[in-house]
Amino acid sequence: MSNITPREIKKEFLKSKMGIAGITILCMLIGVSIVAMITIPIDTFQEWNNPGNWISNPKVAIPIWINIFMVEKIPEHKILESPTIQNISNGEINLTSHQFGVNFDYDDFPNDFIYEFSAEYSDSPLLQMSVIRPDGLKLDLMSTSLPYSEQRTTHSERIFSTDESIKKNLSLQSEKFNFEFKRFSSEDIIFSKIESKETLKGNYIFSINLYGVNTDNQIQKSKLIVGGKAFGIMGTDELRRDLAIGLLWGTPLALFIGLVVSIASVIIGLLYGVYAGYKGKKTDEAMMRLNDIIYALPALPFLIILSVTISNSIFVMVGFLMIFGWVGIAKVSRSMSLQIKTRGYVDAANMMGQKDSKIILKHIVPQLLPYAFASIAISVPAAITTEAGLSFLGLGDPSFPTWGQILHDANTFGAAARGMWWWIMPPGVMIAITGLAFVFIGNALDAIVNPKLKR
Repeated sequence: MSNITPREIKKEFLKSKMGIAGITILCMLIGVSIVAMITIPIDTFQEWNNPGNWISNPKVAIPIWINIFMVEKIPEHKILESPTIQNISNGEINLTSHQFGVNFDYDDFPNDFIYEFSAEYSDSPLLQMSVIRPDGLKLDLMSTSLPYSEQRTTHSERIFSTDESIKKNLSLQSEKFNFEFKRFSSEDIIFSKIESKETLKGNYIFSINLYGVNTDNQIQKSKLIVGGKAFGIMGTDELRRDLAIGLLWGTPLALFIGLVVSIASVIIGLLYGVYAGYKGKKTDEAMMRLNDIIYALPALPFLIILSVTISNSIFVMVGFLMIFGWVGIAKVSRSMSLQIKTRGYVDAANMMGQKDSKIILKHIVPQLLPYAFASIAISVPAAITTEAGLSFLGLGDPSFPTWGQILHDANTFGAAARGMWWWIMPPGVMIAITGLAFVFIGNALDAIVNPKLKR
């Protein structure tokens, strides 16, 4: 190994197209991590495995950008939370009206629709729900009284399109259509043309009116969900989770696992190997035999056993990966240390009575730093893929949305057999891109440290 200064390493690295490509990809991944941590609420990370947090999303919805390539447009899932609000008082009767405008321009019917509300009232106000279609036809969907209460109370409820009262009200208005729709769902009837069961495109207005004699009656929270089959940039999974959020949170987690494991493993292996090589004799023999024992252990089966018997926490897993990650580095560091300790300046430091620790840290370890940097870069993909592999086997930490955990969930719910490529390919591609970035950087550094590798 030749002596190379940091300036020479930087100069040579910048000449390497492979190294620049690796750094560019790494910078993009770091940028994605920063964006994820700043823009995405921490609640989505903490509530990743809470089904109640994703109840408004559709199941296994395809990414919305797929519509660009489709001849027949797939209905997008719409979550409307900002209605137009009107308060009207006419003598003793007071009306609070919430209206949602829905632009429906698709070639298939929505899956369903859900109205979520929270009303604060006293007595028993009347709640009515209706829709005005693009052709001007008005359909009454529901008319019901909220639970009676003498005192002021808050009532929360979800009204589903599968509600029997909605279907019954639509049946009473069947004369407005020119076809029989006894077996059709409520959403199919509302969004179909009068002449036949074909989607009617245009603007729909859903109105929710709350009638009461008390002027203080009000709808506090109001949300209309029109269930579609396409949602978000990366779609959703079986548990309705937005996969774009999982992929974004997976980026800083992958970098954390890869960098922490590789840096710690290289530091441990470097110091262990250099010390063994410098001390030599019985110390070297004993340390290398211990190294051989750990090196001979089958890492993956042991990691599986440790994850099952001790803990599958992501932090414990990082510790397990460190235990098996340093042995190879120690062997190479020892051989380099044996060469360096024979040089004149090391002998001179010995004759001057410097401590072993000072000689190792000041005169030997700095010579190995270029090799250490290359080893760190090359070790990162192995740490990321090992964690992904354990998570895919169901041995990872389920509380963190790592890419491996997303692939594990996809496998559990049979995503491959069901053709849900958007659940499988993106995390696999992200693992490959991250690994490629560090392989490029590691190979560029390795070519500088070992000039014989240059063609």
